[in-house]
Amino acid sequence: MGKQILAIWIAATALLIAAPAFPQSDVPSDKPSSPASKASGQGQAVVTILAKHSELPVNVSQQDVTIKVDGKPSMVTSWVPLRGANDKLELVLLIDSSARNLDGSQFDEIKNFLQALTPSAKVAVAYMQNGRAVLAGPLSVDRAQTLRSLHLAMGPTASPYFSLSDLAQHWPSADRHARREVILVTDGVEPYNHGYDPNNSYVQAAIDDSVRAGLVVYSIYWKGRNRTVASSGLNDAGQNYLVEVTQATGGTSYWTGTDNPVSFQPYFEDLVRRLDNQYELGFSASLRSKPVIEALRLKFGGFAAEVAAPQQVLVDRTTTE
Repeated sequence: MGKQILAIWIAATALLIAAPAFPQSDVPSDKPSSPASKASGQGQAVVTILAKHSELPVNVSQQDVTIKVDGKPSMVTSWVPLRGANDKLELVLLIDSSARNLDGSQFDEIKNFLQALTPSAKVAVAYMQNGRAVLAGPLSVDRAQTLRSLHLAMGPTASPYFSLSDLAQHWPSADRHARREVILVTDGVEPYNHGYDPNNSYVQAAIDDSVRAGLVVYSIYWKGRNRTVASSGLNDAGQNYLVEVTQATGGTSYWTGTDNPVSFQPYFEDLVRRLDNQYELGFSASLRSKPVIEALRLKFGGFAAEVAAPQQVLVDRTTTE
């Protein structure tokens, strides 16, 4: 019996000696070891905060802000009021080529709005033409130059979301420290997919491109010249699409039913107030691989205010030690 036990022990020892040695990194583990799983990302967003019962700016500190990115608590790394030295505004007014029925009163209100912006704001006018955003001039602080580029819309009509994507992909400035704001004058009708589809691929592409470019998008509903009563369903769908785009990017939509507004003035007054009450939010969040668009949720405490923040943000790479 003793010899039999000795033989078994010798055979087992031989097997252990003959077995190949695996490097420690190849040993299975329940913990992720990929460098990408430990990478951190960063992002920025423009947030608008309006006091509900006062015209005075709301004083919000970084400690008042908590956020979730992709449903997970994330860290606020900066919170800067966009006023004074930090007030770097670039704004493009993008007019639908179907809006050929704008008249002198609307143009006068547009001129008054552009002239009411802070002198340091850079402004440009662009027109939607065959799916492109055709700039009538460069971003400029010269209001007289910009106003000379304002004219009746013309050219073939296509999806306004093609034009918004084109503007986002070819923003006329490389200054990523400036806040980028867009005002769409359009009925939002998507001519290639009748009816409302919350997953419309052209609308979603415009949202993704706008988020990646850091745009805050506003819309003023203006029914195109050739829209008829029979197309009222298209007009409703267009308004819904515009709400999708503006909420995703932190802007807002303006409309009065499906009729054209009597005046743009109330909208522009609200826009000026919003532009005067914005903050730049910086944050860090986990990032497993390439830059990705994630859902953003903000929470503020201690005051009554209207908050407009983007529902989606770009989380990009950041350098880690």
